[in-house]
This record gives sequence, C-alpha cells and structure tokens, in this order.
Amino acid sequence: MMDEAVAPLLAGVTVVELSRGVAAGYAGRLLSTLGAETVLIEPPDGNPLRLEPPFLPPAGEASALFAFLAAGKRSVICDLETASGRAGLSALLATADVFIHDLGTDERAGLELDEQSLRARYPKLTDVSVLPFGAVGPKAGWQAEEINLIHASGEGFLLPNGLAAELFPDRPPLKVYGHFAEYQGGVVAALGALSALIGREHGGAESVDVSVQDAALAVGAFALQRFGDGSLEHRRTRSFKYGGVLECADGYVELLTLEERQWRGLVELMGRPDWMLDPALADQLERSRRGAEINRAVRAWAREQQTADIVARAQALGVPMAKYASPAEVLSGTHERARELFQPVKIPGGGSLPVLSAPLHVDGAALRLKAGPPRLGEHQHLITTSRHRDRSPIAAEAS
Repeated sequence: MMDEAVAPLLAGVTVVELSRGVAAGYAGRLLSTLGAETVLIEPPDGNPLRLEPPFLPPAGEASALFAFLAAGKRSVICDLETASGRAGLSALLATADVFIHDLGTDERAGLELDEQSLRARYPKLTDVSVLPFGAVGPKAGWQAEEINLIHASGEGFLLPNGLAAELFPDRPPLKVYGHFAEYQGGVVAALGALSALIGREHGGAESVDVSVQDAALAVGAFALQRFGDGSLEHRRTRSFKYGGVLECADGYVELLTLEERQWRGLVELMGRPDWMLDPALADQLERSRRGAEINRAVRAWAREQQTADIVARAQALGVPMAKYASPAEVLSGTHERARELFQPVKIPGGGSLPVLSAPLHVDGAALRLKAGPPRLGEHQHLITTSRHRDRSPIAAEAS
C-alpha cells in the first residue's frame, strides 16, 4: 500500500480535460492517477463515452470504458454553445496548470481556444492537443476512428501474425481489440504534459501537439526500421523464428527467447533433449535458420504441458513466458494482487467493482484511485470556486 503520508507525484496540479475520445481521456486519467485534480468538462448531455458499450450490470447503464477512463476525475458541465458555459470554462482554465483536449483546429478557433489565444489569456497554462493526425500538417483536419488509426500506423497490416496467421491464413488484416492506438496516443500526451510542466519551471508554458497516428507508429519501430532497410514485413512472415504463442494442454502461453541465456533456459526447461544439444544450435544464426524445425519440436512438447506448471518453471529458469489469462484469472492473479494493480471503486449504476489503477508504480508503490467515475455535473461547484480565485474580466462577466 502507498504510504499516505507521502504526497502524490502531481499533488497541487490542476488539469482541465475537454475530451470526446479515448486518447485525450486516457491522458487525463493517467495524470489524475498520478495525483493531479483532473476536471472533466462535459456538455449538458454528458461525455459521449458515457454511451459507449459495453455496459456494466446490473442496470446496464454505466459504460465500462467511461468508468475506466473517468475514474478519479471531477465532472463539470459547460455548455460551450452559450456565453455562460464558455465563461465557466475560462474560469477553470485561469486556475489550471494543464489543458488536455481533442478539439479540432476549426473548433478551437471558433471557441477562441487556439494556441495563440490560450497563450495570450493563460500564459502559465500548458496546452495539450490530442488529435488523430495532429493539429499541424496536411491531415490536421482529418477525423478518424480506432480502426483507421491502427491501420494508418501500420500495425493493422501486420495482424494477425505468428500462430494466428498459421491457423487462419486466409484472414484479412485485423484490428486489435479495443482502443490500442488511442491508448498509445494518451500515453504520449500524458508524457508530453509532464515534460511541459517540468519545462515550465525554466522557460514558461508550452503547447504540445500529439498525433495518435505518430504515437502508434512508435509501436512498430522495428517494422519501420526494416522498411527503411528495404524489407517490407508482412503478417505471415512477422514472427519470432521460434517461440511466440504456444498451445498447451489447457490453454496458451507466449514464449520469447531473444537472448542466449534465455535459449539455455529453454533447453533446461524442455529437459535437455538430444536435438537441442546439437553443437550447431549453439550458434544464434543457425538457430534462426532452423527456426521452423525448432518450433515444430517446441510446439509438440508444449501441447503436453499444463500452463501453470510450465510458466512457473520457465520463469524460475529466466525464460520469458506468460499465460494468456482470462479476465477472471487476471483479477485473481498472484502477480496482479502483489502489485495492487486493481482497486475497488464505486461506479454509479454499476456498484463496487475492481478497476485498474495504473500500469506503473512510483517509487515502488502502487498508485491509488481517488474515486470511481463521477456523476454528470457532480462537481459543478468548482466553477464558482475558480471564479473566486480568478477575477479576470471574463470570469467576472459570468458572475
């Protein structure tokens, strides 16, 4: 458990988030979990992700996606089509440290939230724009959904691969389930905000422009590198020479053997069979050349193993291996419990449920969620509080 006497990393930092999509929402979520007070600006009918399936039982009204992304945030309604709504947002921005949003460039200009206007009115505010293709360049005005972004980044072209491509050779390129590319964009946006906050201490506030496509491109860095060398990867050839996904007697595991010591551990794990002791296989290049042959033997051996046993023995020998677990197994897993990855929070319409707090620790301690997702407009009083702090003409105008 985190020592409650230690202040969270971003204690005292205020983030205003105006998001409609996952990328900006995840950036705000990460900063909130790091200790910032993140205020989610919502229209009168709520953030559109509140209506995104799947919905949680028993009522079937609470979006699981929104519950995850909004956990720990505050909710304030600002109708930006009205003068009072815009004035309320202005009052919040006047006392904020970071403004995260996914407003299109035309929207920003119409609301006077473009980079130049923000810099003139809020000189200490870090502005983080998170758009599918960024706010600058020939594609700045383009809209995109997750399926467009996963393919625009090249990752979709390479899926399915490995065992899946072998089992289903006729399948077309597939999108990773969920919001893979958008989560990558959210991580980059959060890192950009943190970097700008650090830089503010030395050179003033900055604007951060994040392209989700660019963020997702970084995931396929090796494929891009090979493309630069003149080699185009394809999902039917993109796989480890041996290892990857293995079918066991009661499920599937993933095996990696990228280093020499990991190969030696695999030899021990498999009981030192004669074929693995062939002196020629001591050479990594020879193992690569004979990858298909090695994989046939490894797969035949794996099909007779139990996942829990093989993973425990592999990890003890320093062989990177993990089981493909069901959601229930993830929640009850020894590793997940030891790292306190999940925390029960109250979700309006969903009861008390475990929610992933953060995929990282700070100073060796798990991060804690401040609360579950907010009800729509639950923290409307924050506008009044901000107006008292900021007596700029715009804030006073709405008083």
